[in-house]
Amino acid sequence: MPKKLIVDGTEIEVEDGITLLQACEMAGAEIPRFCYHERLSIAGNCRMCLVEVEGAPKPVASCAQTVNDLRPNKDGSPNVIHTTSQVVKKAREGVMEFLLINHPLDCPICDQGGECDLQDQAMAYGIGGSRYQENKRAVENKYIGPLIKTIMTRCIHCTRCVRYMTEIAGVEELGLAGRGEDAEITTYLENGILSEMSANAVDLCPVGALTHRPWAHNARPWEMKKTESIDVMDAVGSNIRVDTRGAEVMRLLPRNNDSVNEEWISDKTRHVCDGLRTQRLDKPYIRRDGRLVPASWEEALALVAEKLKSTPPERVGAIAGDLAGAEEMFAMKNLMSGLGIKSIDCRAPGEVLHPSFGRPSYLFNSTIEGIDGADAILLVGTNPRLEAPVLNSRIRRRWRNGGVSIGLIGEQAPLTYAYEWIGDTPDKLSELASGSHMFSGILRQASAPMIIVGPAAYTRPDGQAVLAEAARIAAAAQEGLQTGRAVFNILHSAAARAAGLDLGLVPAEGGRDTAGVIAGAGAGEIDVVYLLGADEFDMGELGQAFVIYQGTHGDAGAHRADVILPGAAYTEKSATYLNTEGRTQMTQKAIFAPGEAKEDWTILRALSAEVGKTLPYDRLQQLRAAIYKAAPHFQRLDEIGPHGDDSLNQLAERQGSLSDAPFVNRIKDFYFTNPIARASGIMAELSALKAEKMSTGQLRAAE
Repeated sequence: MPKKLIVDGTEIEVEDGITLLQACEMAGAEIPRFCYHERLSIAGNCRMCLVEVEGAPKPVASCAQTVNDLRPNKDGSPNVIHTTSQVVKKAREGVMEFLLINHPLDCPICDQGGECDLQDQAMAYGIGGSRYQENKRAVENKYIGPLIKTIMTRCIHCTRCVRYMTEIAGVEELGLAGRGEDAEITTYLENGILSEMSANAVDLCPVGALTHRPWAHNARPWEMKKTESIDVMDAVGSNIRVDTRGAEVMRLLPRNNDSVNEEWISDKTRHVCDGLRTQRLDKPYIRRDGRLVPASWEEALALVAEKLKSTPPERVGAIAGDLAGAEEMFAMKNLMSGLGIKSIDCRAPGEVLHPSFGRPSYLFNSTIEGIDGADAILLVGTNPRLEAPVLNSRIRRRWRNGGVSIGLIGEQAPLTYAYEWIGDTPDKLSELASGSHMFSGILRQASAPMIIVGPAAYTRPDGQAVLAEAARIAAAAQEGLQTGRAVFNILHSAAARAAGLDLGLVPAEGGRDTAGVIAGAGAGEIDVVYLLGADEFDMGELGQAFVIYQGTHGDAGAHRADVILPGAAYTEKSATYLNTEGRTQMTQKAIFAPGEAKEDWTILRALSAEVGKTLPYDRLQQLRAAIYKAAPHFQRLDEIGPHGDDSLNQLAERQGSLSDAPFVNRIKDFYFTNPIARASGIMAELSALKAEKMSTGQLRAAE
């Protein structure tokens, strides 16, 4: 039932159950806070949010009291709240003075300087001095992990970091020890925290007690140019901000998007930026006498053109990698099709997803935001904690709220929430489809069920049969649900995959898929292989084929290549990506590519002119116009686009036999999943630390 309030003379009507802080802000009042955060539980520690409620004996902590808690007036009139009265002003000044008693005067050397809530609120609500003359308290710095630097004397015990680690990250290893003046934020066993999302705690710290260790003393916020962009480390498409100084990416920060990543990003997304400037390909190379030597663009393109023109189309294969944008994939498809080459693929070896079954067969149809309302979740062949940490945090939050059953068919893993392990073999899918397993009843009785199928399920010889069984389970669970509610979901781990499938980067009739191209090259049936940033397979299997590698880093593909064409990373180009739910998003150029490297679509456009099949666009706008004509939903930014038939009947009707082989998760090392990450020294440090903890049995996750 709506409730009326008078805030600073303004009468408003608010929803039942909201906090006084939220109500005051709806009325236009500004309420300072340190401990309160919209996505965390309420602690009521800092008391900066005090307001005066007429009739209350003392100022009220507005974050911890709801409008329902207000005592009604005898005459039935609305409750009156003051946020700028002398009582409130004096209370806030007292709280600020108290909080600053022990805070060191080290703003000039603090990495929070310029982005510090304490600075801002001390200027707005504090006083010019302090009456405290005694010795200040000093607290020993704590080791929280390789990404977080601590200066604990600055800590005001707001406990945002504790609540984040416990509630969102799912690593219950940080807490408040002691009482009163002796209270300290610490890890329980003085052991570093290693979570895939630990560094978000630094963003939440309002006072500089936690700062980013890799960025320490590198730059000030006002020195950097800020560019809004999209992350490509996984298929979630987290919204990020790229901060640059000159020609260098200094840091990557999250942007808020409630439908995708909220305001969180993974540690890999945040700290991979040092990999953007190491092991870069900044000039073309040609292999001569067994060695790669620098060459001009003219030489490199001429050699590639000669090989493509002189080789029969059936003996050429092209593979797009996990980080490719829609623009370069579309240009590659057009070029290869113009040359009569049918063996084009954007999928991983063995991956069976195909656009012929419709968009619902390869997208996260329930949407990422839809996880918040799920009451039954079945995970099949996936480890979302490693494949999509931000999405996994949504599942954890849904689990913490209660009222959801989670089952897993696949490799057991610590997923930061409790789940029922059904088994690790495909026959468990048959039991669920037939209704003989108990969890099938949970799915069918649920009002908002979800089935999430991961790479371990659809990247295997019997992948088609596995998808068919999953589709049949989804169809059974969907019976009786309201129209339009999707159940079947594919979780991608590669940023390029959804866009590649939408653009039809799959073999034409008679062509070879990725596994077929690799096998054909090894058998001598494929003479030329074009790799568009494709590094995630064993290059030794390509045999004696002539390999053209177009990419950004000196990774596996570049080591095997006979010609290297240096491209641009995601921070160096404007490119379109579709995330795992099919949402169209776009990166923005924050810096220029190093040396002679070029944007990938321009390389393919120049190559097309060399082979005599000039592509009909020489500007990015023209290329995008061609993409929009072929796939109109690409132009609707931040929209998911049409899903077509949600029944998945065509996929469910597929026949095939299930093997006895267990599901094996594809990602073994979260920190080394792509060339940029493998070039990062920070990722290497995190990977080594995790390996050490696993070997000593120190690594554990909250259940």
